[in-house]
Amino acid sequence: MSKEAIRTFTTGATRNTDTEKFDYEGFFSPLVLERRGQYMHKHRLQADGNLRDSDNWQKGIPFDAYMKSAFRHFHEWWKTHRKHSPAVDLDATEEAICALMFNCEGYLHEILKLRGQD
Repeated sequence: MSKEAIRTFTTGATRNTDTEKFDYEGFFSPLVLERRGQYMHKHRLQADGNLRDSDNWQKGIPFDAYMKSAFRHFHEWWKTHRKHSPAVDLDATEEAICALMFNCEGYLHEILKLRGQD
């Protein structure tokens, strides 16, 4: 076991250093997380009027479904980008990016499940 440096706080409390630990607080944007949450909540309402569970997608969606949906949403985002101004329709741009993120996250989730990381 290697000797790790110790942090000492002004209160006298001590902890190991955190330089080798994942910094989730720094890696993610609270603005993006909140916007994704709004997007996900909005899309819980199904065509039949029922509200699906927030984690329903974690039950499993086929890779092909994620890929086809991701391409559609990427295309929406790309079309806006090609106009050289996402400001043309910020709401549509945000929706497309959130949808693309959902599909990427879902696809990765399925890969991690296959690896036994669930």
